[in-house]
Amino acid sequence: MRGLNIPEIDEDFTADPVELFFDLAFVFAFSQLVAHLVHHPTWTGAWEAALLFAILWLPWSWFTWSANAVPGNQRAVRAVFLVATAVTVPMAASVQTAFGSGGATFAVSGAVIMLMSIALQLLALDRDSDTYRDAMRLAAPTAASLSLLVIGGFVDGDARVAMWLAMVLITLAGTAAAGGGEWIVRAGHFAERHGLILIIALGEVIVAIGLSVVEGFGEGDGLTGPIRIGLFAAGAFAGLLWWSYFDRVLPALEHKAEQLTEFRGRYARDVYTWAHAPIIGGVITAAAAVEEILLHPSDHLHVEFRWMFAIGLSLYFGGIAIAVWRAWRVVARERLVALAVMIGLCAISGSWEAVWLLVAIDVVLLVALIFEHLRIETHNSDADTEAAAAETTAS
Repeated sequence: MRGLNIPEIDEDFTADPVELFFDLAFVFAFSQLVAHLVHHPTWTGAWEAALLFAILWLPWSWFTWSANAVPGNQRAVRAVFLVATAVTVPMAASVQTAFGSGGATFAVSGAVIMLMSIALQLLALDRDSDTYRDAMRLAAPTAASLSLLVIGGFVDGDARVAMWLAMVLITLAGTAAAGGGEWIVRAGHFAERHGLILIIALGEVIVAIGLSVVEGFGEGDGLTGPIRIGLFAAGAFAGLLWWSYFDRVLPALEHKAEQLTEFRGRYARDVYTWAHAPIIGGVITAAAAVEEILLHPSDHLHVEFRWMFAIGLSLYFGGIAIAVWRAWRVVARERLVALAVMIGLCAISGSWEAVWLLVAIDVVLLVALIFEHLRIETHNSDADTEAAAAETTAS
């Protein structure tokens, strides 16, 4: 793949459509994770879903780093992405059976995608560059860990879990060690790619709505009053999650990356590769709870799903808080207070009809975002006033 165009390190570009097409394959995988949580609302089920999500997140993230260095608008790169998309489909299809008969398919597919992402970057980079040498140092332990992923797919029980967990830990250790290396970080591309995958995850909330309504029609129930309320509340929930990230957080994280002149690789690793994992995982976890709510809007929400909702919200807003703190050393006060309130609502709502918990969560989110907006806008207005006064005095 020599001859690929690698723009200068300070040149940014937008994501190619083939990258979005690659992301769409993960819709299938995320939907299977939601189904796994709905069908296994236990701590064991949650642990399994977390491990599977980590193994899904790694190849997606590796491809993002590769495409950040090598633009996707080249035929050879597009071909690699299309092949990786095709390989992702059986991997996604085997999510729910990954700890059973589908383990080999899940593991081999994941390993192939990871190897393709590593090869894309290594084959394109200049072998005499610092970036190539740092990429090689990261690729070596990652490639070794993939043998554990593959072997784990062919053994059973605890041995499979242990090997897959070891694979994840080795890969994370490699990324921790590689953080200070020379990496190509294009701020706009990183922000766009992670925004796109978040939209994919938020689509799972919409999918949860559709599944619930279709099931209701299949049972001849039609659109009852509680379902109508639930539909609106679920749509509002997805919209509020979208607003809580894309209105301020996404541009703020990108702006900080653009300001950095050193340690940009470490920043991208911390803010995007690491902090966005709980953000995406939180959406998937919350989507499982929303699906259960809309399946039984008039019933009490079982404690397992209330825990699931609380954990999903904690992961989502906790990940955002970590990213914001890492970038700007700012505490997202209103969001953390809202999170505490929402966890409390999940704890005390055992006697409520499920749909009203979703409505209450929406109200808390809306109020928190309004207060946050008012505080920030007031602060900005005061800062502008002080600057104008200082300028007048100086003149």
